[in-house]
Amino acid sequence: MTEYKDILVETHGRVGLVRLNRPGALNALSPQLMEELWDALSGFDQDEAVGAMVIAGNERAFSAGADIKAMADATLVEMLNRSLTDAWHRVAQLRKPVIAAVSGYALGGGCELAMACDLIVASETAQFGQPEIQIGVIPGAGGTQRLTRILGKHLAMEMVLNGRFLSAQEALQHGLVNRVVPVEHYLEEALQLAAQIADRAPVAVRLGKEAVNKSYEMTLAEGLALEQKYFYMLFATEDRQEGMQAFIEKRKPRWKGR
Repeated sequence: MTEYKDILVETHGRVGLVRLNRPGALNALSPQLMEELWDALSGFDQDEAVGAMVIAGNERAFSAGADIKAMADATLVEMLNRSLTDAWHRVAQLRKPVIAAVSGYALGGGCELAMACDLIVASETAQFGQPEIQIGVIPGAGGTQRLTRILGKHLAMEMVLNGRFLSAQEALQHGLVNRVVPVEHYLEEALQLAAQIADRAPVAVRLGKEAVNKSYEMTLAEGLALEQKYFYMLFATEDRQEGMQAFIEKRKPRWKGR
């Protein structure tokens, strides 16, 4: 297994877990950490033994944001050449579902990383925010776009322009997270949710994830046509036949991923 400096990698059954591991910097997302994160997640994405993934920090912080020290003296050209935000977009494009297990701070790039995931399980102490305005910039890895789509214009505007934080309960109320649980259970809850999804038909999970994500980029008519196409496509899989037969026979299906 690859040795990493800033992340810890584990497997729990069919779930791949990546823990951000820069506790002294509140898991600041340095270029090296993001490259390591992408390497680990892409490896899980290609591993047939893994059905879903979880990204977690620690109880104090999921991540307090991008590593400002790595950007403080950068020029425009250097930022363009580094493509620092590409890693966030690559996370969003993974084929398998990714769950963010968030406790404590999820700020700036940390909030954007959580939103790049497909589901978010939050502890009661979780705080979400885009405070980039306080250092003279704006979110650059999806904050202005994903927040607006999830929260609506006015709340997203307050977070982007005035650095407002959302508590875990506010995030739940506005649809930013899937559930809020006590701190001592947040990672267990995320792993359990990932395990449940990993236990579904793999091809159907992949196409379901893709269809939901594409809905943000299409008109309703285009989205409905894509959904119908994927629905019909799944009738060519062995898993569809197995799933329906198992339902009729009142037994647990045995998925093959084909």
